[in-house]
Amino acid sequence: QVQLVESGGGSVQAGGSLRLSCAYSGYTVSTYSMAWFRQAPGKEREGVAAINSDGSTTYADSVKGRFTISKDNAKITLYLQMNILKTEDASMYYCAAAPVSVAPPPLYAPDFGDWGQGTQVTVSS
Repeated sequence: QVQLVESGGGSVQAGGSLRLSCAYSGYTVSTYSMAWFRQAPGKEREGVAAINSDGSTTYADSVKGRFTISKDNAKITLYLQMNILKTEDASMYYCAAAPVSVAPPPLYAPDFGDWGQGTQVTVSS
């Protein structure tokens, strides 16, 4: 059974940084893609960043240069380093996984079948 557990959310002032983590388990395939999505109240879920098993990455234009996605295969953990946070980055952030690995990895929610429960990020001005 695949499990994804996010952590690291919290409150920060604009311009600050946070690092989200997603501990995942249960994957038995050697190739997969993982991603971070976010969803604010009243808005659609949007892709933030994705990484595949080869390390290729994809970023939403709104976070390029500020966010970095990475994974530690030994710790079986996905990360999202978020710098220079803006008030518009405030949202619930979700970790997602899919048993496919293409380059560049997708940022399309329907491609991902496994999701975590989310971690809240609040950014104040």
